[in-house]
Amino acid sequence: MIRFYRSGKEDIASLVGLRAEMLREVNSLPEDHEFTASFIRDTESFFLSGDQTTILADDNGIIACATICYYDLLPTWDHPFGKRAHIMNVYTKLSARRQGIAMTMLELLIDEAKEKGVTSITLDAAENAEKLYSGLGFEKTGEHMELNVLRLLRDKINHTGIYADGGPHKCCCGRNNAPKG
Repeated sequence: MIRFYRSGKEDIASLVGLRAEMLREVNSLPEDHEFTASFIRDTESFFLSGDQTTILADDNGIIACATICYYDLLPTWDHPFGKRAHIMNVYTKLSARRQGIAMTMLELLIDEAKEKGVTSITLDAAENAEKLYSGLGFEKTGEHMELNVLRLLRDKINHTGIYADGGPHKCCCGRNNAPKG
């Protein structure tokens, strides 16, 4: 059974190895291509201390990964919190593809991003993965694909300030808009 979990310090070697495998495949590099020591060191450092979350899929060994990196910008009207994110390193080993693993990892990352108040998630999609991302609500925006989380939230809320499932929500200004009484 496949187990999904957030990576930790103990996963760094496996994670860096899987990322190297992904980069070789995506960039058509030879299987024996060696990355520089500084590239490996910087990758390890980012996974250990960067503002990111990486989900791993384990099936008697790491078979897939997906990372979301968080960053802040000045708030705007469309993105009142200024919190944004970028998904990268979505990779599943060839033998484990087409089982919904990437979809599960992405759903976990998107849910976390929503909890953190992220209003926009971007990613750079390989052509063969655009259908997967579109199915999650990402849209092509020219240079990348974007999921406008705030728009999804607004679409889910009806005009009374109540989620479609009946619970109160907080609007983009942070006020609780549930009807009083």
